[in-house]
Amino acid sequence: MDSPTPASARIGIIGAGPGGLTCARILQQHGIAVTVYDRDPDADSRNQGGSLDLHDDDGQLALREAGLLEEFFALARFDGQEMRHLDPAGNLLSHHVPDEGETTKPEIDRGQLRDLLLRSLAAGTVQWGRTLESVSETGHGPRTLTFTDGTNAETDLVIGADGAFSRVRSAVSPATPRYTGVSFLEAHFDDMESAHPELSELVGMGSAHAADGERGLFAQRNSGGHMRVYIMQRVPLGWIGAQGLSSNDTAGIRAHLLDAYGAWSPRTLRMITDNDGPYVDRPILALPVPHTWEHAPGVALLGDAAHLMPPLGVGVNLAMLDASELALALVNSATVEDAVRAYEKTMLPRSAEIAQMLEGGAEHMLAALGPGDERFGPDHC
Repeated sequence: MDSPTPASARIGIIGAGPGGLTCARILQQHGIAVTVYDRDPDADSRNQGGSLDLHDDDGQLALREAGLLEEFFALARFDGQEMRHLDPAGNLLSHHVPDEGETTKPEIDRGQLRDLLLRSLAAGTVQWGRTLESVSETGHGPRTLTFTDGTNAETDLVIGADGAFSRVRSAVSPATPRYTGVSFLEAHFDDMESAHPELSELVGMGSAHAADGERGLFAQRNSGGHMRVYIMQRVPLGWIGAQGLSSNDTAGIRAHLLDAYGAWSPRTLRMITDNDGPYVDRPILALPVPHTWEHAPGVALLGDAAHLMPPLGVGVNLAMLDASELALALVNSATVEDAVRAYEKTMLPRSAEIAQMLEGGAEHMLAALGPGDERFGPDHC
């Protein structure tokens, strides 16, 4: 069976995150029909996570192709580009203050970005409550998507934008994410200016990072007076249970952390002791490096489904760049297969090169900082 033209193809995207929605938006901009399937019951069923910095050479390029860059700028926090590097005592080692009008990598809450993309799509594009179970094997012709609710859908192209634990990935690769040896605990802070003024002063309007070689803290402002802190440690997978604790034992986890961070100053320890609510365990996973595969008909991967890396400022940006390039390949190619091959020819070597650069990068976040040090920070936790 010959590969269909993109204009006549049945295209299904699995995952309504920034990558999947960006791809859908650009396809619709060019008159190509697409359906997005997502496992969430609806758009508001869960918190979408922290703040993202969208770079002018990838994430912003994708938004420009989607016709949404100006709307993004209207929502973005340009003061969120401020970055402070501290020592464990809270002393300032380096400080980036954005210039007036700087647009290199402004911040936006992940939920705000998702809402912006969702609003841009035709009504009914996203089908909620559709959890993918499997993608049929085939040497040619359409793929059958089977969902956990017992329904099926037939596609000429299934695009896996379904993240670290992608179900689409298994159609082209046996690879699974591996634990990097570093785990983050996420802590939430509300009403920063009145409830946490000391932390507000310490962190500033953007992000702040401190590390001692074994452990670290990364604080990240969000909109609406909120902040997230990522407590970074080199620990075994499942370390909370191994300590005889449970994820909802906030007091027990805090006591353990205060012992581990015992040499740090009370000023920086506020990032551990003053959070509003429980900690969230986020072990850092990555796909093998490099992660490549032989081309398979009717399947494409983007973002973390294709190249899960440590969260060092590139994840969402790469996912959106992937999405834009795949969508434009479909717009400009005679057949679906021509488009996917052209996309993979660019995406696979690029992602392999970046993954090799960032391999072990989670450990890099724990390295002790010196004066003038610059580090990436978590971008998709």
